[in-house]
Amino acid sequence: MKLSLREKASYGLGAVGKDMVYMLSASYILYYYQDLLGIKGTIMGAIMMAARIFDAFNDPIMGVIVAKTKTKWGKFRPWLMIGTITNAIVLYLVFSAPPSLTGSGLVAYAAIFYVLWGVTYTMMDIPFWSMIPAFTEGGKEREGLTAMARSCAGVGSALITVITMLVVPILGGIAHPAEKAQAGNMIEITGFSYFALIVAVIFIVFITITCVTIKEKSSVDMESPSIGTMFKALVTNDQAMAVVITIVLVNASLYITSNLLIYFFKYDIAGENWNNSYVLFNTFGGGMQIISMMVIYPLVRKIMSITKVCYLSFFCAIGGYAVLLIMMMAGAKSMVLLFIPGFFVFVAFGLLTVLTTVFLANTVDYGEYKNGRRDESVIFSMQTFVVKLASGVAVFITGVALDLFNISKNTDNVVENASASSNIMGLRMTMTILPIAGLLIAVFIFAKKYILTEEKLEEITASLRSGKGAEA
Repeated sequence: MKLSLREKASYGLGAVGKDMVYMLSASYILYYYQDLLGIKGTIMGAIMMAARIFDAFNDPIMGVIVAKTKTKWGKFRPWLMIGTITNAIVLYLVFSAPPSLTGSGLVAYAAIFYVLWGVTYTMMDIPFWSMIPAFTEGGKEREGLTAMARSCAGVGSALITVITMLVVPILGGIAHPAEKAQAGNMIEITGFSYFALIVAVIFIVFITITCVTIKEKSSVDMESPSIGTMFKALVTNDQAMAVVITIVLVNASLYITSNLLIYFFKYDIAGENWNNSYVLFNTFGGGMQIISMMVIYPLVRKIMSITKVCYLSFFCAIGGYAVLLIMMMAGAKSMVLLFIPGFFVFVAFGLLTVLTTVFLANTVDYGEYKNGRRDESVIFSMQTFVVKLASGVAVFITGVALDLFNISKNTDNVVENASASSNIMGLRMTMTILPIAGLLIAVFIFAKKYILTEEKLEEITASLRSGKGAEA
């Protein structure tokens, strides 16, 4: 029986709630603990890097646990519900650090609850995506549901990107109405606590709708490759290795910029309404990434090969960062002008998101051609692993940069203080020069190592169809 509109909508709602929670954590935990509560950026960056790397290794373990689960409610929905409730509680606690905690106590609190957040999120994220084969019939239905759910997840991320720094000050202001002018950071600190609670409740409601509506129609064997299996597949597939390294460098470059963006608007662009400018720029960037994936990519693919689209994307991203750095050096602070380099950077990363997924898929055929083994599930499990690895490395670099250039709530206005001016310049260079360097290394490795052109792929496909592999 085909999925009903109600079932599709309920699964999409779950994706919206899931990525609202993820984006709130990914985008604002560093800011909350470093800028608002005063933990050193290097310490917070190290905590987050360690937690994300641990989380990446934890994914296969959770996959095995889910695969071995047998209940009258199925193997997926129990963990989905347990993970959602625990993750929602932990999310609220992460953004509700007790005011009495300071120093090492606050650091311990942040470390414990951030690690718990990652573990509980994995607990629900793995079964959420793995359950699709259990209630779909495959083919176009499965592909369509997956695409719809990914789009809904993007909506959840976009909602958090757009509304967080608009809603947080409002909620904090309601909590501190009498002393609003004197409350300082307390407005944002309290606002984040209330906002996290709201998001947590929405998360539980949406996933509950998913669990109640979706029924597991079949029992599926869930393959969950181990870390050893993933690395073995990587070592024996040089094309997968090239793509994975490219993905790490591309994502690390993007995350460095996205992690520092809020500091750029708060302490460089500055002004009392920095929240609005930050939200506007994020909204523009998110819109450009979606347009690049859904509109620009299909258009450019009609006129050039996929590898040429890749080089064009790298050129746009590097050029956009270079223009942004020049504008920063010249002291340009106009939002209209910032949209120009922003357009090229966001469009490029949208295209690269699509391209790296396609390239990774191509390495599956290559692996079968070269090694006689089709490691499809292993290769795509690796994508999640390396993205988390890149995120962890990027957040650590961000934390070190924030300490090195003294970027925090104590940063003085750049116009009034010469040392603050040099610190702001360090912030600008970190969020532009490091991504440029990462992208240059990525394009060099890709150009030197990736050989799967359209002609080569046709040759591989023909060889596989004829039952022949690569010559020994």
